[in-house]
Amino acid sequence: MDQAERLRNIIKKQQYQPEVAPPMSRVITVTSGKGGVGKTSVSVNLAIALSRLGKRVVILDADFGLANIEIMLGIRPQFNLADLMFRGKSMRDIITYGPEKIGFISGGSGINEMANLNKTQIVDLVQKMSELDQLADIIIVDTGAGIGNSVLEFVAASEEVLLVATPEPTSITDAYALLKSLNRNSTYQKTQTVVELIANQVRGNKDADELHEKLGVVVNKFLNIDIEFLGAIPYDDNVSKAILRQEPVVLSAPNSAAAKAIMEIAAHIGETELPQTGQGWGIMRLFTGVIRMKFGRNNKN
Repeated sequence: MDQAERLRNIIKKQQYQPEVAPPMSRVITVTSGKGGVGKTSVSVNLAIALSRLGKRVVILDADFGLANIEIMLGIRPQFNLADLMFRGKSMRDIITYGPEKIGFISGGSGINEMANLNKTQIVDLVQKMSELDQLADIIIVDTGAGIGNSVLEFVAASEEVLLVATPEPTSITDAYALLKSLNRNSTYQKTQTVVELIANQVRGNKDADELHEKLGVVVNKFLNIDIEFLGAIPYDDNVSKAILRQEPVVLSAPNSAAAKAIMEIAAHIGETELPQTGQGWGIMRLFTGVIRMKFGRNNKN
């Protein structure tokens, strides 16, 4: 029995299955093929917009080594995921709350260290992470940019992926490269993952339509992946001004074009159910998949 198989058995033994299953969070992973396309800004503003619609939202900053969420909010968290895993902190301890009651969790070094957990630590993490499903209706996972292992692990294990891209040719090319790498991942299941495109920084409907057409047609033809168009966010100087002030644009300029577009996207998310299950699968399914991939990759090295 290899290490990955032992991991599956450990997690399976720890899963409690009551007669009536408790509600699970809807986990949305936000990613991009390259940096500089506004991925984290979309994550933070979307979280606030969903909170305004009555959803309990928590963001997990899964961009190892870069504290993008806390910088954008201007809030320094006291604890992070590593404190949950190794220093006896609870899930409630490591959640920091920001504007509009959104919570966020700093990944810290915990993301990469998941591959080095022993049996006791895996069981402990499974139990602690399950608490998050009771604390949030929607969990937004803000990944790093690019096609590194840490990004692909979260994307491949996700039930719902928001791919942020701009009309720039490099952004389109890198978004395709991300999906191509995802398609090659042995754990990725097309039928279990919804990929949705957010066209960011567009200068009119034509830009948005062309971006969706260019990326969607190529991805469908060569990768057999369907990309749903979730919405477009126009180029807006208010966004860059908000970032400099460390204040989300939906708060600093709620009547701006970008803020209104984000609210529309949030409303669409709030009104729709996932086609696979009709409800979220929960954070533990995501983390179970990520840990398995990390273990599997380490076994090959």
